[in-house]
Amino acid sequence: MSLAQSLRIVLSKPHRAGYPFIGGGLVAAFAGLFVAGWVAALGVVFTLFCLYFFRDPERVAPVRGDAVLAPADGHVTSVMAAVPPAELGLGPEPRLRVAIFLSVLDVHVNRMPVAGTVTRIAYRHGKFLNASLDKASDDNERNAIALRLADGRDLAVVQIAGLIARRILCDAHEGDSVAAGARFGIIRFGSRTDVYLPHGVLPLVSVGQTMIGGETVIATL
Repeated sequence: MSLAQSLRIVLSKPHRAGYPFIGGGLVAAFAGLFVAGWVAALGVVFTLFCLYFFRDPERVAPVRGDAVLAPADGHVTSVMAAVPPAELGLGPEPRLRVAIFLSVLDVHVNRMPVAGTVTRIAYRHGKFLNASLDKASDDNERNAIALRLADGRDLAVVQIAGLIARRILCDAHEGDSVAAGARFGIIRFGSRTDVYLPHGVLPLVSVGQTMIGGETVIATL
């Protein structure tokens, strides 16, 4: 990635979910001018952190209809067979799952891995374990989304809260028709996103690889 591309990402506009935090930091910085210098400094640092954390760069999805895209930035922590969240009603058969861990330094905007129709959204309260652990998929607070592809197959994408993350936001609704790479939510302050591939679809990524949400191809249909 070139320096110019890196700067465009760092300086991209923030996601709307960050506005209250950015505004709060600015208020603290301004108030600190009348209270104490260290308060103003903390306000400035917090504001800059929020501008960085909530950045929402534009992404260009590959022009191909058979691609399953990474739903988030981060690195792959596991590729394994697993049963999708029961609340989605996709059955008890294991399917291959790609888990992507997002650190506080990654872009946290989530994007749709494929084009299709949202058939079910289910939120489940849970724990806030380290999202890089395998058991986080089962135990942590999560928001699961089932997508129906044009050919009738199903795919699931799951937003998972982490050790620091305490808020999952999802803008998608059941019945929505979505495009591959389209924004659908954000997880605040460190998290994980899992993709459960359709039966018979093999992942093209491996543990340790870095993902770019909405652009990296993780499998082909």
